[in-house]
Amino acid sequence: MFSIHAQTTIINQFKPSFSAKYSGDNSLIASRESAISITSTIYAGAKLWKGASVFINPEMAGGGGLSKALGVADAPNGETFRIGDSYPAIYVARLFFTQLFSLSNKYVRQDDDLNQVGGVLPAKYFSITIGKIGIADYFDNNKFSHDPRTQFMNWGLMDNGAWDYPANTRGYTPSIVLMYVTPSNEWHYAISLVPEMANGNAMNWLIKKANSQTLEYTHRYRLNDLDGAVKVLTFFTTANMGNYRQSIAASPAYPDITQTRKYGRTKFGFGINAEQNITTNLGCFLRASWNDGTNETWAFTEIDRTTSAGLVMPGNKWHRNNDNIGLGFVVSGISNAHKAYLQAGGKGFMLGDGKLNYGAEQLAETYYSAALNQNIFISGVYQLLINPGYNKDRHGPVNIFSVRVHTKI
Repeated sequence: MFSIHAQTTIINQFKPSFSAKYSGDNSLIASRESAISITSTIYAGAKLWKGASVFINPEMAGGGGLSKALGVADAPNGETFRIGDSYPAIYVARLFFTQLFSLSNKYVRQDDDLNQVGGVLPAKYFSITIGKIGIADYFDNNKFSHDPRTQFMNWGLMDNGAWDYPANTRGYTPSIVLMYVTPSNEWHYAISLVPEMANGNAMNWLIKKANSQTLEYTHRYRLNDLDGAVKVLTFFTTANMGNYRQSIAASPAYPDITQTRKYGRTKFGFGINAEQNITTNLGCFLRASWNDGTNETWAFTEIDRTTSAGLVMPGNKWHRNNDNIGLGFVVSGISNAHKAYLQAGGKGFMLGDGKLNYGAEQLAETYYSAALNQNIFISGVYQLLINPGYNKDRHGPVNIFSVRVHTKI
């Protein structure tokens, strides 16, 4: 049995100019700016034997984000990467094998979908997945806010920002994922490769010296006959990281965290993720996460603590059942060591204005996604950003307008 699907997403973003007292190498550009991104993915899979399946996802990506996805920790386009060359590139995004072991005589129907072969699924099972994956496919999921192709686009809304999840520059990594799933409870564990350098594309295969481990527990429930879920996540990463305080001590005037990198450095943190249907036509979500912020951000984004929340409503009330409207808000910050490093003029792989007048980064996003038919969706998105890069001297506010077209078959 086979499954094949495809998607293409095109996003056009625009921001007017905004006020800033100064700018650095990694700043959000203060002048008027626009950017276009495109991704196109094929999802091909096949069942091999009982409980076993294999999937491959060739992908093409091109274009880029505003200011090359620099200068904003809660970056406004979840479809873009920090890659200097905007020319379209073709690569294998995912290539993985899954073996599922049934622990129940009860089965539920599984529809044919992206990386999912149709058929039946045990109500209770254990599975192992090995290969190149997107780790966020298995962790921190939320039915109201997780997919920038159809839902909120901001990095701090689509995922728990302080979870420095393992990935190459484009968001993928070789991993082993173990899952124990029942109707009400789930346990997920993964061990993954991390990049050789911060935000790098080449992965470090010295797994004893560099790896990231993620553990998540999910509890699903019904409250007043309405679905809800709570997830608790923790992670631990070790890699050839640099240290914020040591980089300042070594060069107070020009700190460079890359000069302090060594194996044995770690990063750990926690996150909570909740979703709840308030009515049959209104849902809400809440996320909060924290990491120790002692050593440099290694893979995702320069956030050490964050809280986000939002509401999502389908278009049933106005007879547009496949439409959705959403409103979300995220507030993010960094550790004292991270703050001191940026204040001294240091640069990470995303941030670095040359100096820093610290303030929490705040962003609000609202979108309307309209289904033209069952395969084509067009969205209008507005984001209001305050203190990009945690800098009150570049307060803005920044207004970001987006048009998103998403197709799937």
